[in-house]
Amino acid sequence: MTFNPLQEKGIPIERQFRNWSELNVPPYRKEDVHPYTRCRAILANGIEVEAVMFSHNMARNTIDPDMKRMLALTRRAEAQQQKAVNWLIPGDETTLEVTIGYEQVAVDLTAWIARNEPDPYLRQVYEFGLLEDFDHLYRYANLLEMLEGKQAQALVDDLTEIMPGRPTIFEHRDPRDEIRRPMPGLAAHPQSVLNALTVMSAEQQTMNYYMTIGNRPMEPLARGLYAEIAEIEEQHVSHYESILDPSATFLHNLVLHEYNECWIYWSLMQDEPDPRIRAIYELHLNMELEHLRIAGEMMKRIERREPQEVIPGPFIAPLKFEENKAYVRSVLQSQIDLTSQESMFVPVSSVSPDYRYFDYQRQVNNGWVPSEAVIQQAVEVNGTDYRHEVLGEHPVPGLQRERNGASTTYAEIVKPAQAA
Repeated sequence: MTFNPLQEKGIPIERQFRNWSELNVPPYRKEDVHPYTRCRAILANGIEVEAVMFSHNMARNTIDPDMKRMLALTRRAEAQQQKAVNWLIPGDETTLEVTIGYEQVAVDLTAWIARNEPDPYLRQVYEFGLLEDFDHLYRYANLLEMLEGKQAQALVDDLTEIMPGRPTIFEHRDPRDEIRRPMPGLAAHPQSVLNALTVMSAEQQTMNYYMTIGNRPMEPLARGLYAEIAEIEEQHVSHYESILDPSATFLHNLVLHEYNECWIYWSLMQDEPDPRIRAIYELHLNMELEHLRIAGEMMKRIERREPQEVIPGPFIAPLKFEENKAYVRSVLQSQIDLTSQESMFVPVSSVSPDYRYFDYQRQVNNGWVPSEAVIQQAVEVNGTDYRHEVLGEHPVPGLQRERNGASTTYAEIVKPAQAA
């Protein structure tokens, strides 16, 4: 199954604008929505937010008035697309329920991307971030049970497990250790480019969401947990954006963004079971085909380059939301003890005690750590933490349930895992 967006005709830009009734789309019913339908809507929203913000940043760095006008024209259509997909989320889903959806996206999207990443270093980049988002899902699931009396299993079904990943307390690193090696420009595999833009956009939207709604809960513990994990999401944006090609021009990046959006909507159409929502994705794909054509024409006019020089043409395969439970467990077993040092991923046991990682840990974790406190409180209230372990007990002995909560030293986790 192939699809070449450079050879398909889209909807003319002048016919893309919708009225308010068309944009105010009916949301899905949270009682019967498929978990991955929720995930697809969240991902589509993140892709569109990135498209709009990138276009604004490009306009602020562009002197050509014709280009500014064309960016404004396509950006308005992108902004309408963002409203349509984001308005699929119903108002009766609580902030925490939507949060569980965001973290399920982070887990299963990043796991699929890692499994389908041809570059070994970039695969490691995704696997490193995967274990951290997996832990965030566990922390928020425990908060959901305590504050709303709901179990996150009802939201994720048996598609995604809920148990500790790399504990959030250990994810806080000096910002200088979040910068990774960039992919090698035009020599990068086409799938690597799509993977990087997709995960970066999704993580950025998670960061945006937590920055916006993290102050909405009244409970100090909930506000603290959102503040802590929002900081990790900012780390993750630094982590993922640093693998992009830094030599690409704004126009090159614009073409890549439009190409990536075509891939996303083409992918979402393949598996979406709701015909009404699938029709939205199909409509947006036909809009994005025109945006890609326009970006390519601007590249030809201004940079004297053909879009085929920077994008490969046909898509190789669609992105899929699917189960990754066994894969996540294998990464847990092999990488639970990693941290980062400069652009490399190393066992924490190999890091010198005077390295800046530990200085930063002492600063931010001084006195109170919400991600630890939420598990400790869950144990106090319920006798144990909340988990959804579909495939059996945790694969890392130091993180198995009988511990009754999170550990406070990395050694407590790493040493049993190494001995197993």
